[in-house]
Amino acid sequence: METYATALLYATPFFLGLVLFEIGYGHFVKNQKHNVMDTVSSLSSGLTNVVKDSLGLGIILVSYPFLLEHLALTEIKATWLVWVIAFVVLDFAGYWNHRLSHHINFFWNQHVIHHSSEEFNLACALRQPVSNLLGYFALLLIPAALLGVPHEVIAVLAPIHLFAQFWYHTQHIGKMGWLEYVIVTPSQHRVHHAINAEYIDKNLGQILCIWDRMFGTFQEELDEVPPQYGVLKPAQTWNPIVINFQHLWRLIQDAWRTNNYWDKFRIWFMPTGWRPSDVKEKYPVQIIEDVYNFRKYKPDASNALKGYSIFQLIVTTAMMLFMFYNYSDIGFDGLLLFGAFVFCGVYGFTTLMDRAKYAVWIEVLRGLAGLLVIFMTNDWFGLHAYWSTGNYFVAFYFVITIFGGIYFTYFEKSYVASKLVS
Repeated sequence: METYATALLYATPFFLGLVLFEIGYGHFVKNQKHNVMDTVSSLSSGLTNVVKDSLGLGIILVSYPFLLEHLALTEIKATWLVWVIAFVVLDFAGYWNHRLSHHINFFWNQHVIHHSSEEFNLACALRQPVSNLLGYFALLLIPAALLGVPHEVIAVLAPIHLFAQFWYHTQHIGKMGWLEYVIVTPSQHRVHHAINAEYIDKNLGQILCIWDRMFGTFQEELDEVPPQYGVLKPAQTWNPIVINFQHLWRLIQDAWRTNNYWDKFRIWFMPTGWRPSDVKEKYPVQIIEDVYNFRKYKPDASNALKGYSIFQLIVTTAMMLFMFYNYSDIGFDGLLLFGAFVFCGVYGFTTLMDRAKYAVWIEVLRGLAGLLVIFMTNDWFGLHAYWSTGNYFVAFYFVITIFGGIYFTYFEKSYVASKLVS
């Protein structure tokens, strides 16, 4: 995990830099594809995902080394051909994992966060889950295990394969000629994120588009069908942690409410969106019917709140990077507490972005908790060793958090009732 945290220490600024470049480019060409609150929500989701992964939170059903040990039919060395084969096998597994997430109710919960943005940009690529607490991906790598692909090869390729899926989340790149027949391109992935009937559940490939063409899930972007983004059951919140578990909560409610015991069981494994007939009738859920005329989630927000949200995102990102930098010295218990501060921070300020009244209590309590940690330890997880006055700045940040929560809840013009605009 320490190695992963070190990789994230360098990868995070790189990806954030590309997001800022896209924002700058959009401004320069007067074709902006970002709005402040959505982008802050997307980047905040990315923070929670990398913190969760760096802490190794979750249950691994089976690991790839275990499968390799028990299933390998032969033992091969890591030659260049093995690296190529491993990449193809990994991409093939990624396609089926992605397809599973789109077609099975239970698995959709861990993927819905990635599709929840009603915009499509590089920040949207960083909307990654914290709800993927059940590790089963290794089961899809059985072909690699049978071939005897070394686990070191998979360990190196897996993050590269994931990071390589970032670049095509953009609207600023058109179709790419002959590459459209080989790799997943921005045009193809715009189709994948679209909620148009023509595009739903298409283009599930991750790096290579050959799997979609082989298994009948490919769809070209059509000039006459401009993609509309989001999910058919709108999230209607900026809080990425809430979005992560919205679908799961609906499944739990439906399983509890239905009178059919068979439906209580099968709802988890039915196609995405399936609901028991008795529950569907009694407890309807808002679904977008006209994708060209729906109201995006965009509660009124003052420039002050937008600026404050950006400030919170920057400070939370800086804290997370320090956590990765000082990973080994903080210790596991300290890392869990530090991670809790990051999660509470994201939950708090994104709930404030939603203008929910209870956000003030989260912000005040986490501000007081942060001050208490500094007071009791006279430090902030080892920051004093690198920056002698850093504790005072962190303490000041928590004071700002307390007063920010109070100000935007009680003193700024109330926008608590979300006003949606087209």
